[in-house]
Amino acid sequence: MMLRIRNLESGYDRLKVLRHISIHVSTGEIVTIIGANGAGKTTLLKTIAGLIRSRAGEMLFEKQEITRLSPEKIVFLGCSLVPEGRQVFAPMTVRENLLLGGYVQYRRNKKNEVNADLERIFGLFPILREREAQLAGTLSGGEQQMLAIGRALMARPKLIMMDEPSMGLAPLIVKDIFSIIKKLRDEGNTVLLVEQNAKAALGIADRGYVLETEGLFLRRMLKTCCRTGMCRGHISAGILIRKQRYSNGGGYVLGSRKRMHGS
Repeated sequence: MMLRIRNLESGYDRLKVLRHISIHVSTGEIVTIIGANGAGKTTLLKTIAGLIRSRAGEMLFEKQEITRLSPEKIVFLGCSLVPEGRQVFAPMTVRENLLLGGYVQYRRNKKNEVNADLERIFGLFPILREREAQLAGTLSGGEQQMLAIGRALMARPKLIMMDEPSMGLAPLIVKDIFSIIKKLRDEGNTVLLVEQNAKAALGIADRGYVLETEGLFLRRMLKTCCRTGMCRGHISAGILIRKQRYSNGGGYVLGSRKRMHGS
């Protein structure tokens, strides 16, 4: 098990955003978290990354307790975050941004592997090689998102968390970004994906969680069918959202790995 969270509570000052959150992420999966604005999706990722201190519960990363660890120690263990809004270092070049992401490799005494990691990122995102000497702040939104993902991958994470990677991007760029996320999983990476674009997220995810606005994951298995990839009816359940293509080629089944016909 890559990540297991039990009864997590977190928030800001007196505001409690997350209550009794329990999820798990297995090695080699894409697990998506969907929910409305204000439900606490970003708060959850920031809490896992150590940017916000949890108030209760436990977080285990590869069976090691990380609840009270600092963000840099969590990154060192192999858990990286691609933040909402990309947050690249605008006055620095693309290459410099990527090298900052590789800092943890220096800490691991793997300095010689950083150049190889750079080549891997440039292979994954060829446009970044073309923009290597360009200031990050002058890149397009899609290019900045690729840079943010590449920067996180430079740390060679075992788990990469992505917060709204499609936000503010053109549909064609969104398609490219999700193809890259799927490719990362196919190469053996583990991804925890927060998205408002439920159709795109569920289209590549192995499982999913629905986060309600009051910060609770609902427990009853979802039995609603998604014939177009979007959830029909009231998503009122299912900490696990599993998908299965129909034999006739259309849609998904949520809540079961068993083949279903009809709703």
